[in-house]
Amino acid sequence: MPKEVDLNVLGQPLVPCSFDPLTGFFRDGCCKTDANDLGRHLVCAVVTKEFLQFSLEKGNDLITPRPEFQFPGLVPGDQWCLCINRWAEAHEADCAPQIKLESTHISALKTVLLQTLEQFAVVE
Repeated sequence: MPKEVDLNVLGQPLVPCSFDPLTGFFRDGCCKTDANDLGRHLVCAVVTKEFLQFSLEKGNDLITPRPEFQFPGLVPGDQWCLCINRWAEAHEADCAPQIKLESTHISALKTVLLQTLEQFAVVE
């Protein structure tokens, strides 16, 4: 039986988000999830200084390296799989970072409308 393919919010196969820094709940470069991922790391974001500061103020330091968790610390411009609820909070606070739709998991649509995500899409 073939393995199920993870889809992005566009209904296409999920494209990796980042290998440098290596992101994803499974540290495989992709924003995919399972029942063990309580944070639901679904959104492939291009982090900004404003978002990193917002996350720090919310108690999630994404700036300081944590090698014991294979976490290098992020700088503006890095692509990273964010928790969908934190991205939604940042959206409400007017500091949501841009996202890569092709690398954002379809499950994100259970929390945020596609039209909203499209407003933050990285245009390449």
